[in-house]
Amino acid sequence: MILPDENPTTPIQSRPLGWLIMLVAVCMSLYHMYVAGFGPPEALIFRGTHLLFALTLVFLLYPSKPNGGLKWRCFDVLLLAGCWSFILHIFLNYEAFINRIIYIDDLTPGDMFNAVIAIALVLEGTRRVIGWALPITASVFLIYAIGFTQVTPAVLMEQLYLSTEGVFGSTLGVSASYVMLFVLFGAFMERSGTGRLFMDFALSITGHTAGGPGKVAVISSSMFGTVSGSAVANVMVDGPMTIPLMKRTGFKPPNAAAIEAVASTGGQLMPPVMGAAAFVMAEFLAVSYFQVTLWAAIPALLYYASVFFAVHLIAKRDGLLGIPKAELPRFLTVLIERGHLFIPILIVFFGLILGYSAPLCALAAALLCLPMALLRATTRVGITWRSVFEALQEGAKNTLAVAVACACAGIVIGCVTITGLGITFTQVVIALSKDYLLLALILTALAGIILGMGMPTTPAYIVMVALLVPALVKLGAALPAAHMFALYFAILSSITPPVALAVFAAAGLAKASMWEAGWAAVRVAAPAYIVPFMFVYQPALLMIGDPLIILGAVSTALIGTILLSASLFGFLRRACAPWQQILLFIAAICLIKPGWESDLIGFVIALLPLWSQWRLQPTSANAH
Repeated sequence: MILPDENPTTPIQSRPLGWLIMLVAVCMSLYHMYVAGFGPPEALIFRGTHLLFALTLVFLLYPSKPNGGLKWRCFDVLLLAGCWSFILHIFLNYEAFINRIIYIDDLTPGDMFNAVIAIALVLEGTRRVIGWALPITASVFLIYAIGFTQVTPAVLMEQLYLSTEGVFGSTLGVSASYVMLFVLFGAFMERSGTGRLFMDFALSITGHTAGGPGKVAVISSSMFGTVSGSAVANVMVDGPMTIPLMKRTGFKPPNAAAIEAVASTGGQLMPPVMGAAAFVMAEFLAVSYFQVTLWAAIPALLYYASVFFAVHLIAKRDGLLGIPKAELPRFLTVLIERGHLFIPILIVFFGLILGYSAPLCALAAALLCLPMALLRATTRVGITWRSVFEALQEGAKNTLAVAVACACAGIVIGCVTITGLGITFTQVVIALSKDYLLLALILTALAGIILGMGMPTTPAYIVMVALLVPALVKLGAALPAAHMFALYFAILSSITPPVALAVFAAAGLAKASMWEAGWAAVRVAAPAYIVPFMFVYQPALLMIGDPLIILGAVSTALIGTILLSASLFGFLRRACAPWQQILLFIAAICLIKPGWESDLIGFVIALLPLWSQWRLQPTSANAH
């Protein structure tokens, strides 16, 4: 499911360490599968074990200096020994820790030493996997807590190391309980050949239509979102297939890269298996993960509907054809030959609806993936016992970015909690926004995009929850809407210049200019930047409220996003005149804005450009 959002340091695996890495990774996966089936131990033990596995793999896979010789390898072994030291110190003294009076009983020299080692090694492990941004952010919070508040170093170390409010906090618990199992599920799905099913399924539905390959990218990426919650991972799996198809049928390279990047970014919003931040949200709000998927369903629908329609308009405007039907797989053939691979996803979906825990659903689905692939000759090719071990290894390795990011984010949360910085920051945001919710939302959106430029979605969302979400709630936003707003903009940072990781990846595949692809992505995703404001002011878009109100809100929002795309691309049924674009834009904003009065105004304004578009037949160049 969830792969690293960014990976600046390539894992280096030397042959002598190969078997050790495989053993640790397989044991990590099997341990979490056992816990999902039979229940976890105490929180500190469970989270500590998860972090120990993760840091062990990090310091084995990401050396200090690749090919640096014995001196650097010995240094890595020393750091690895430090990881075992600070976690075993908790395990061996567990009874004393849980019986002591926090902030009253003094720390021993061993406690202080291991606390410092824990913080330093979590920061270093995070740096190795996802880069400098998050460790620097956490270090700033540490410096603030020690140098600019009345909190003593001893109290801070106790908060961050010997409690479940720091490194071993709820965010690391989410990684251990939820993320690990869904990552394993994704690894087993990849080994079962589900990626080819997604691609063939999308090709059979839309491949022949105008701009078919672009629509295939949208559909397959939304489906692949059930396997990977990472925008970059989606691009690297789907892009090598969809981008050449798009270029072959006439899409310009920047547009091809933009469509793939925007489509892949939405995977983190796509139920039933979303990105890691969705599990963190469930933990923060003390609700079931299924409830979070319900809140995300309509925003995900609006996101992909706007992208799909943007692709259609680009294709119609530029006169792009689809792929000849003779070259495409048949829909019924795809379902008959590979449709059974959908069953594990359905297991997760219906298991969540029936009230089973998310980790148990993920475990059951993961265990079912390869047996499902073995049912038919068309899908069992290449499935061996080796596939099982490869899935177990990949599941553990792909968890590392989330695990260390959650541990490092725990440092930020611990500092915010112990210093009261969250309350101060809330007051600052409210003062800057002058008590206007809209200004606070704009500030939060900008913060989410800026934070997301330097760190993965999950820690960016966590920092926003600690510092910005309380201000939105205090100014009147519903709690689920405020959290979804923060999550949405942390995700959109992947396609927002100047640092747009998903666009970087797609532009490389398309051999396009990053800047051209980046601005094309913003244009394709333009309605998506408005969707979060929509559900803050109209919580019905999060499935909160009366069903009829929800239906009405979804209908007008969907029409509004389509008209907005038409305005931005200057094409509906045929090329739009400037006055039509202006009226379509005004009508779209009115329809997007909640309230029946604005909806009525929007419909009236839209009538004239729509009538003028349909009054004349489209030109023959666009009539396919």
